[in-house]
Amino acid sequence: MDKQLKIALLGLGTVGSGVPLILKEHKEKISQVTGMEILVEKALVRNKAAKAEIAKEYGIELVTDFKEILEDQDIQVVVELLGKIEPAKTYIVQALESGKHVVTANKDLLAQHGSELVAVARKNHCDLYYEASVAGGIPILRTIANSLAADNIHKVLGIVNGTTNYMLTKMVSEKLTYETALEQAQQLGFAESDPTNDVDGIDAAYKMVILTQFAFGMTLHLSDIETKGIRGLALEDIEMAHQLGYTIKLIGSSSMLEESVTAEVGPVLVPSNHPLASVQNEMNAVFVDSAGVGESMYYGAGAGAKPTATSVVSDLITTAKNLRLGISGHQFNSYKNETKIASDQEIISKYYFSIEVPDKVGQFLKLTQIVTNEGISFDQLIQQQSDGERARIVIITHKMTKAQMKQVKQAIGQIPEFELLANYKVLD
Repeated sequence: MDKQLKIALLGLGTVGSGVPLILKEHKEKISQVTGMEILVEKALVRNKAAKAEIAKEYGIELVTDFKEILEDQDIQVVVELLGKIEPAKTYIVQALESGKHVVTANKDLLAQHGSELVAVARKNHCDLYYEASVAGGIPILRTIANSLAADNIHKVLGIVNGTTNYMLTKMVSEKLTYETALEQAQQLGFAESDPTNDVDGIDAAYKMVILTQFAFGMTLHLSDIETKGIRGLALEDIEMAHQLGYTIKLIGSSSMLEESVTAEVGPVLVPSNHPLASVQNEMNAVFVDSAGVGESMYYGAGAGAKPTATSVVSDLITTAKNLRLGISGHQFNSYKNETKIASDQEIISKYYFSIEVPDKVGQFLKLTQIVTNEGISFDQLIQQQSDGERARIVIITHKMTKAQMKQVKQAIGQIPEFELLANYKVLD
């Protein structure tokens, strides 16, 4: 072997422990592809005793002070797997400024401070790769940046949060309530004790910031992405969607409209024959609509030790190749456009409304008048059985602008005896 590439891990948890495993299992192939032997030299941990066994298995030196990694001239790549913003951001900046290349899976950090980190990497002629930050083991970022570089992407959307997809799968297949599905996900380790980022769509929104950068070259802030999670999603709406030929999924989407972009996260009624409707349990999938290839979907495990570690190691392989070729410092994503955000008048979709109204003569007509007064027509309209006092009316509209949808919501809200139970986008 001509050369060794020594790396350090920041964190030796689920994904961190998967990295030396992948490097060991695929050692011969990686060596052939890179011309190097990639070795985990050190790992930053909080508690050495807790990680002593895995450190011994792979010959890793454990440290509790980042300076021991920063000042080690033999370590050329730092792999950040701590998560959250700090101290991860500080460590990455220090590593780049010291001339060390960085691989990270930190979606929160990249979505909020990615541009700053890319600038630091470029200034110091270092590599900064983060394939594992979106959809775990699915190589979607490298696919967009490289394989689809010659294509013009119109839309990228997908199921990019395994926790909520697991919960929705159970709500559909076993008719579990939201609360029961969440409890089950937590028991299996798919959901944290505080599931806020997952169930409120924040995790998916972070990933859409990154996907938008790669697909359209535009940098969004989290506040630019309208985000709605599945918290409180009613089993009745899931069952009604099924009756109407749809499956409700938490979808992150980003679309180019002329020269502006729109991105959002929320429950969406997906037609049952759409590829995304068949994505079950904790699996992820990203669906791309582009001018050249047309429609394509990338499916796989969105989390877990081996899938995510595989993406991390793929970034290490790219870094190793760059070092061998003397071309380090190229940006992972070099596509840049001026960021322009679409207005509500430009965004067009079908919408699902579920409204509870008094069960008396004239209410159905009153609701119909509200919708038609906004110049909107129905694709489907159903009045469910009532309890004698209140009735539930479900509407799927024909295509309309997001501005019109908001006007309908406002009009419904102005009638005291009407209650809007749910309002979701419908995928064409």
